[in-house]
Amino acid sequence: MSTTPRHTSDPASGRHALVIGASRGLGLVLAGELVRRGWRVTATDRGSGGELRDQADASEGRLRAEPLEMTSPEQLAALRERLSGDRLDLLFVNAAIDRGNLPIGEVPTGMFTEVMVTNALSPLRTLEALRGLVVPGGTVAVMSSEQGSISLNTEDGYELYKASKAALNQLMRSYATRYADDGQTKLLIDPGHNRTRLGGPDAPLTAQETMPAVADVLEAQAGAPGLQFLDRHGETVPW
Repeated sequence: MSTTPRHTSDPASGRHALVIGASRGLGLVLAGELVRRGWRVTATDRGSGGELRDQADASEGRLRAEPLEMTSPEQLAALRERLSGDRLDLLFVNAAIDRGNLPIGEVPTGMFTEVMVTNALSPLRTLEALRGLVVPGGTVAVMSSEQGSISLNTEDGYELYKASKAALNQLMRSYATRYADDGQTKLLIDPGHNRTRLGGPDAPLTAQETMPAVADVLEAQAGAPGLQFLDRHGETVPW
């Protein structure tokens, strides 16, 4: 399903987004893009300073940085408590790690667990912990990848990463089924292959190119029912 972008940049619009995983790369650029469009944004990093904190300091209150190690249930609960008075129009979870291109038979158990916990379990724990802050008609969205598409898995390689994104998609499907009547839009977003630490230096896209398109999709889909798996153009990605 293609979308018609809605570029709303009125600073008085009052829209509030929480972007989980904005230390660098796609999450950092998405947070900045939403601020540019007039959103009030809370974004998380691991609390070590850096570019997100610098942007927050320069944002005149439009961007607030919060510490979070997303794989820690204790830190997630603490963030929920700190944000207890907030109401969100958008909750966006961005998290992924990659541990190389090993065939699955060579993947150590610890590596498998680390990737699955970070890429699949933790994003859904985050949604469960924070969904109560999202207003009726608001959006919960997770950064996925076309590499999580089973039907598109026709090329060799990156078996563990692909499996973790497929697991993420399946867990998001279960989440959407469980909360089918909550009135919230639910999205899985494939941003394409970007030149980030995860995507590598030879990727064809940059976050500065793709995150405005992703923001277009998020804004255009606000209020849409059910769960959709969409790319940065708003087109459906096959499961």
